[in-house]
Amino acid sequence: MCEDLKILKQGAEAKLYICNYLGKPTLIKERFEKKYRQPELDVAITKERIKNEARAIVRCKAADVKTPALYLVDFKRRRIYMQHFIHSITVKDFIIDIFTKHHQNGSGDRPNSLDKIAVLIGQTVRKLHDNNIVHGDLTTSNMLLVNNLNDSNWSDVDNLELVMIDFGLSSFDTSAEDKGVDLYVLERALISTHNDYPEIFSKILEAYKNYSKNNVKEIIGKFEEVRARGRKRTMVG
Repeated sequence: MCEDLKILKQGAEAKLYICNYLGKPTLIKERFEKKYRQPELDVAITKERIKNEARAIVRCKAADVKTPALYLVDFKRRRIYMQHFIHSITVKDFIIDIFTKHHQNGSGDRPNSLDKIAVLIGQTVRKLHDNNIVHGDLTTSNMLLVNNLNDSNWSDVDNLELVMIDFGLSSFDTSAEDKGVDLYVLERALISTHNDYPEIFSKILEAYKNYSKNNVKEIIGKFEEVRARGRKRTMVG
């Protein structure tokens, strides 16, 4: 069924394999058993996360948000088979690579390509929230840039497409609170990962607010409440 199965990497929740499935480059996400959990609970949690991921991928298509195409869901083997983008890089690695080259060249100006990526992220997250999809784990590791020219040239941002991945913690909710939390998770992830680009979240948030006005004031208000609570917890320790 799956030819040339190779492990790509292992994370805290799953192993990722690449192979050819039905003649297509395929990524297999296999959620492994957590020994510290009671077995029935582990099966239930894993099944729910697999369902969430599959449902989110289907709903993203209707929301005009690019995700890997879904090929197969195998609950028994705890696997999801989905499209593998060969010519892709995580947004995290893209930003790090840009700044590494930027510092090596000794230039004082921030590359314009980064602002374009920030706008793309803001618009995409807004599409998710407009369609009541809450990602649950918004980080630049869970966003891919795919090169539509199928080459290794990443300098032309206009030929790159943003693809959202890893919807295992996703939910489908109309509440402004959960969408605000989604934004807060993203802000905290950016602060911890991309110190070289401190303006990235403000650029993302600006694009988020400008893309659609639907309920945006309430969502931003809830985000600011969540942020204030987070800062208070940090100060109290």
